[in-house]
Amino acid sequence: MAIPISPLTLSSFLLAIITTGLGFPGLSANPVEFAREIRPILSDTCFKCHGLDAAKRKGGLRLDQKEGWFTPREEGTLVVPGKPRKSILFTRITHSDPDDQMPPSDEVRQLTPLEITKIRDWIRQGANWQPHWSFTPLRRPDLPKNDNASRTLGPIDRYIGRRIAEAGLQPVEPADKATLLRRVTLDLTGLPPTLEELGNFLQDPSHHAYEQVVDRLLSSPRYGEHLAVDWLDLARYADTDGYQDDEPRTMWRWREWLINVLNDNIPFDQFTVEQLAGDLLPNAALEQKLATGFLRNNRVTGEGGSIAEEFRVEYIVDRVETVSSVWMGLTTGCARCHDHKYDPVSQHEFYSLFAFFNQTPEPGTYRGLAKPSLKVPTRPDQKRLREIEQQLSQSDGDQRQELEEDRKRLIGRTPDTMVMEDSQRRDTFILERGQYDQRGRKVAPGVPSSLPPLPRGVEINRLALAEWLVDPEHPLTARVTVNRLWQHHFGVGLVKSSEDFGVQGDFPSHPDLLDWLATELIRLNWDIKALQKLIVTSSTYRQASQPSPAARQIDPENRLISHAPRLRLSGEVIRDQALFVSGLLVERIGGPSVKPYQPANLWNEIAGPTTSAYAKGYQQDTGDALYRRSLYTFWRRAIPPPGLQIFDGPSREVCISRREQTNTPLQALALLNDTIFVEAARGLGTRMIRAGGENQKARISHGFQIVTGRLPRSEELSVLRNSLKIHQRTYLDDTSLALELVNVGESEPDPALSAPELAAYTAIANTLLNLDEAITRP
Repeated sequence: MAIPISPLTLSSFLLAIITTGLGFPGLSANPVEFAREIRPILSDTCFKCHGLDAAKRKGGLRLDQKEGWFTPREEGTLVVPGKPRKSILFTRITHSDPDDQMPPSDEVRQLTPLEITKIRDWIRQGANWQPHWSFTPLRRPDLPKNDNASRTLGPIDRYIGRRIAEAGLQPVEPADKATLLRRVTLDLTGLPPTLEELGNFLQDPSHHAYEQVVDRLLSSPRYGEHLAVDWLDLARYADTDGYQDDEPRTMWRWREWLINVLNDNIPFDQFTVEQLAGDLLPNAALEQKLATGFLRNNRVTGEGGSIAEEFRVEYIVDRVETVSSVWMGLTTGCARCHDHKYDPVSQHEFYSLFAFFNQTPEPGTYRGLAKPSLKVPTRPDQKRLREIEQQLSQSDGDQRQELEEDRKRLIGRTPDTMVMEDSQRRDTFILERGQYDQRGRKVAPGVPSSLPPLPRGVEINRLALAEWLVDPEHPLTARVTVNRLWQHHFGVGLVKSSEDFGVQGDFPSHPDLLDWLATELIRLNWDIKALQKLIVTSSTYRQASQPSPAARQIDPENRLISHAPRLRLSGEVIRDQALFVSGLLVERIGGPSVKPYQPANLWNEIAGPTTSAYAKGYQQDTGDALYRRSLYTFWRRAIPPPGLQIFDGPSREVCISRREQTNTPLQALALLNDTIFVEAARGLGTRMIRAGGENQKARISHGFQIVTGRLPRSEELSVLRNSLKIHQRTYLDDTSLALELVNVGESEPDPALSAPELAAYTAIANTLLNLDEAITRP
């Protein structure tokens, strides 16, 4: 007869096994690291009741700090190094009595046997306590030795190689030149290489050929456009207000500033200071003031009946959360209502950060734009205005009047952009439970005590905060920044949770490499392009993407980076690539947002009684505006561009440090049927006929190489040729179908080509644009 065993009895039995060691290994031969293995366990199971939040702390016990761990208490010592059975921590987590068991038996999250074993082993090994890794001072680690006598390895490769070797793996062979060129060109510009660029690179045998390619790409104006997309996600940039009516606003001049400074490669510390406090710099230039539009990109409301102060507080909370996430990788918003339950940020410290942003005279409810705002002409217009000023001093009569009218026109077309301004002093108070009208103690501007203090002898304002963030002694900013750059090139950061460097976040896969890159960025005077060059010229980056059988088994997520990752391209890059290979892409830096094709009536779905006529219906653009790069697409928060959202584009209602990546049937349907992709396929088909050669094989091979960067294999070519023959017969039999296909979109088909022939090649081009290789970074 089977004896029923309750879950509690079974749990106690397992704990007893662990306590006695029966069925479990003895003391682990491998050192148990507190920061990597023990703190995450405690964070998940203990910190909620024994963490920073004093109001919720139980038993007067705090486990997130070292104090109290080794000090004798009335009931004993929490941890006695080397002696688990004499340590209260261990006896309570292995207690068989539900009344004494920790975590309490009614908690959903319970310790697993393996976790208890780790805690036991950690205590036996001496209970070496460590602070959380991301708050430790940033120090440059020693480089691992170069154990590869056959070649000289760079710093990145030494750190990666050491971890690979420890796991018993080997790095794979380098990627072939065509694959590498496509990879780095997509990574640095968001567009594929041209056939001319591919041919030049393949034919260049010089040792410096690849480095020269990297330098060319970093100096391309396309670089700033591509890198800007990541920052637009962080900055929660959009062309509308958000909330209910989601009315339009004009912030594109800030976006244009962003693209320009990324291309200019201004140091990241300057980039930071200008966005957070450009208006407070001595003799601040217009563009430096414009940079503070970063802080005004938040959602706002103009809904009738809204309480102005309530929403003004929401805007400032958003800025605290955004700045904390972008520069420090901290989820400070958890401390709005109470002390953070996991990270060392108290509610008092949250509102001390809040105080930095509480001085701008911004209304709580408005639509579109509100003061403070600024008119900043575009760079070409600024140049022309300077020329006009010089010419006015030497002109009179009709010429002077013409110049005055020209100046008036240029200034008149310059939009207002919301910026920051500290023109009034406002007291800041802790808001009890985060409620705007529940004021508690008064607080001054300040920073968390777990981080280095603000500099002495300076005015404590946003400028002091910005300069504090980029101080070389700050432990977070450089780490967070290089991790995000690594994420850009490898799909996943060295810290997977790029938005959270706190206790609930992930431990770095390569902590020494992370710190080396962070100190290197500072040593390079915060030169982002120089650091990117270091990354993309490493052997690690240049590996092939095919994993070894051993790597699949040992490291299925490729966290050790024994091979290059294959990454699904973003919606922006997929669309831009299709426009580029079709010859439709209109390349022009900056300017207002554009409205390309999108399904009809989407905007009408959210129109309410107070929605303006402008926001009720989507007015599609015409001409060149249809074919601009995707970062210029009008971004409505309530209904983001559907062609980008289907490929995981965010709403940009809040700061996003990393996008989700999904693969769905809807994505394939969009690539096959969306107007822009069908029109792009026709453009590519035209190129195949016009420039591919005189026969089907040459034309198909030409299109295949344009899209993928390589020539098709014989079996691929055979499938495509058979498909072409089928389409040719279909469209010759029904010319109306051919005409319907080649007339999709607003651009005109080539009148010199027959509709059935062009339609057949359009179908083949559509297939090419849907290949896995076409939408994947190799």
